[in-house]
Amino acid sequence: MNQTEQKHQSETVRKHKEFLFPAVATYYQEPVALVKGEGEYVWDDAGNRYLDCFGGVLTVSVGHANPTINAAIVEQTKTLQHTSTLYANKPQGDLAEKLAEITPGDLKKSFFTSSGTEADDTAIMAAKLATGRHEIVVLRHSYSGRSATALSSVGHSTWRPLPAQVAGIVHARAPYCYRCPLNLKPNNCGLACAEDVKDVIETTTTGEIAAFMAEPILGVGGFIVPPAGYFERVEEITREHGGLFIADEVQTGWGRTGDKWFGIEHWDVSPDIITSAKGMANGAPIGWTITTAEVADKFPGLTFSTFGGNPVSTAAALAVVKMIEDEDLRTNARIVGDYLREKLEELKEKYPIIGDVRGMGLMQGIELVKDRETKEPAPEAVLKVFEETRRQGILIGKGGLYGNVIRTGMMLNSTRSNVDELITALDKGFALC
Repeated sequence: MNQTEQKHQSETVRKHKEFLFPAVATYYQEPVALVKGEGEYVWDDAGNRYLDCFGGVLTVSVGHANPTINAAIVEQTKTLQHTSTLYANKPQGDLAEKLAEITPGDLKKSFFTSSGTEADDTAIMAAKLATGRHEIVVLRHSYSGRSATALSSVGHSTWRPLPAQVAGIVHARAPYCYRCPLNLKPNNCGLACAEDVKDVIETTTTGEIAAFMAEPILGVGGFIVPPAGYFERVEEITREHGGLFIADEVQTGWGRTGDKWFGIEHWDVSPDIITSAKGMANGAPIGWTITTAEVADKFPGLTFSTFGGNPVSTAAALAVVKMIEDEDLRTNARIVGDYLREKLEELKEKYPIIGDVRGMGLMQGIELVKDRETKEPAPEAVLKVFEETRRQGILIGKGGLYGNVIRTGMMLNSTRSNVDELITALDKGFALC
């Protein structure tokens, strides 16, 4: 839908610029101030409607202001709005029970917090306590959050305003097949990126690690999808060196990748810990760490989270999980995601500026390059596409180390018609590049 060309001075944007940290970045030349959301659409304070194809960074899973999720939130707010982890509450217990049921392997014990940052911090702490070791292997191009531990884990400079604040975190090569640093191809590389994990452990750590932690698909890094067999080999290496396997599902969880509850389930591995946040509660603040009873039992008895297990957030999450299950949205994510991928591949054939299309389910990325041979990043083109798609009434995301990857994160209940809207807008955007 073409946006009305208006000279609109947003009071909300003015206050954002005047009273918030300048580091609180916004998209677009003139930031968008959103005032309303309904289903797949949002409206700004100038009355323009947009198809939201990024969902607050893959966070709005089942649509803005979803009536079912809202009902669960309102009902819980009427009875009990806050407890902290010092008290038990029914929504927290019911959610923890459900998560033990749907997670793979022997994962059983949950710890709830408020964000993905806290979820990853909890996982790293749990791994250190359970193993008695302190070194953690993570991946380059990864993103873990904003705490001292999380920032030390982040694998690209864009999101690291400070040098590492926590010792013992080392970075292995990312399984970035499109930009393989060794100039190899997936069909003959021997999973060199996985073998690099072994080399990093043996050359930059004591040789015995607490854990390996990775996103099944590197989200902020540009939706980097590891090749087949990668995580199976990394799990072997991790266990050979005494470590636990942590799957960071902050972006890939809750059916996002299609068919499965969690992204890591597309590989034949058994994570010792899974973390998540974002789409878990459709936008209500929540963080979550689940592990085996054996690992959880090693965690000290005195620990606390003021907002962890909040009854409103956990009620929302339980409603989201139930909706995904009842409406078979994991299957829908695969079906609609496959259709989206097909259309993106057609755009790649049409526009040389598209170097790579990758992702799983409704987590699809488009890497733009100035030349397909040199693969020189084209972040300026991303900005052009951003502005044009906004004019066409579409909101998208971006990422990658070079800022040259368009990221999409459509709702799990999106339709082919929604995909067609997105593709039409992208087509017009790429035509300007």
